[in-house]
Amino acid sequence: MKRLLKFVPIVVALAAAASLSYSSLGAQSRATATNVPVIPHEAVPNFFKNPPGIYTGENMGIATNSKGNIYIYHRANETRLFEYSPTGTFIREIGRNNYGFAFAHSVRVDAEDNIWAVDEGTDMLIKFNPEGRVLMVIGRREEPTMSILNMPGNGTFHGRNEKYRFGRQTDVAWDQQGNIFVSDGYFDARVVKYDKYGRFVKAVGKRGSANLEFNTPHSIATDFQGNVYVGDRGNARVQVLDNDLNWKANYTNVGNPWGVCVSGGPGPKNPGKQYLFSTNSWPDSAPAGPAEYTGEVYKMELDGTIVGKFGRAGKAAGEFATIHQMDCRDPNVIFTAEINNWRSQKIILKPTATTSQGGAR
Repeated sequence: MKRLLKFVPIVVALAAAASLSYSSLGAQSRATATNVPVIPHEAVPNFFKNPPGIYTGENMGIATNSKGNIYIYHRANETRLFEYSPTGTFIREIGRNNYGFAFAHSVRVDAEDNIWAVDEGTDMLIKFNPEGRVLMVIGRREEPTMSILNMPGNGTFHGRNEKYRFGRQTDVAWDQQGNIFVSDGYFDARVVKYDKYGRFVKAVGKRGSANLEFNTPHSIATDFQGNVYVGDRGNARVQVLDNDLNWKANYTNVGNPWGVCVSGGPGPKNPGKQYLFSTNSWPDSAPAGPAEYTGEVYKMELDGTIVGKFGRAGKAAGEFATIHQMDCRDPNVIFTAEINNWRSQKIILKPTATTSQGGAR
């Protein structure tokens, strides 16, 4: 009993410290870009249709395949991965009860329509083929006896930087050769490159604010030329790297990027002109002050030039409460996965009718 009493304060202290560290990452900044044109948009009403008894909880990840099917990775009573038709009708569930599902973070679809689930709770990256069979796993789940003090949302930054282990990794992307890029994440602060077979190539990054340093690399995307765009959320910037993970540029005027995506979709076919999208998410938490200056999504040229923005913080259709991930395969059709609204939306952009913002934000 004495040993237990000695142990309890340690647990409480560690949990409190972890909670403080974690909450500090949630701070959301006002974007510094000014006079940004507003892109009119509309939400398709009641687009996603679930059968009776099927619900989604916190919508963490959303992605489309080449056929227009949509995947939503979410946290409900358990972590689950749903597939929908191009018209939003529920089709099936993928991977339920597999060892790699514990705390969903994001989902992506590669050039061959394989579905990749990024699970921060298990430190695992799971690749499913289009039929839903597991093809590859990168990372390893902590043994239960080692994870008692390290539950999702708790624990401490470790920066261990191991080749085949993650620290609550956040997202995945690919180049035209099939190389795999992982943003890693909460307990690490780096970007990792693997070849298409899952063999380690290179890792860059550590905790900090200099170039090639990260504070919660929260999202990742690539363009057709193989450049890598990292949503460096805690540093309120998008870091751009080349294909060998050398630093190229920082985009620092669009707030804290919770989610980034590049239009065109993965694949060997040149998608033509591509755009970068970044969400300055409203965290929807007390105090509610950030609702006044966050919630918007920015559309940019790949060189960081802002084309326009759309959306604001809120609960109504076409408003957003913590966009955690976006899909922008079609640059005029944006799918959003929202944590605090417990929903995903299909957003139609009307970029030919941009309007003046009417003031700096």
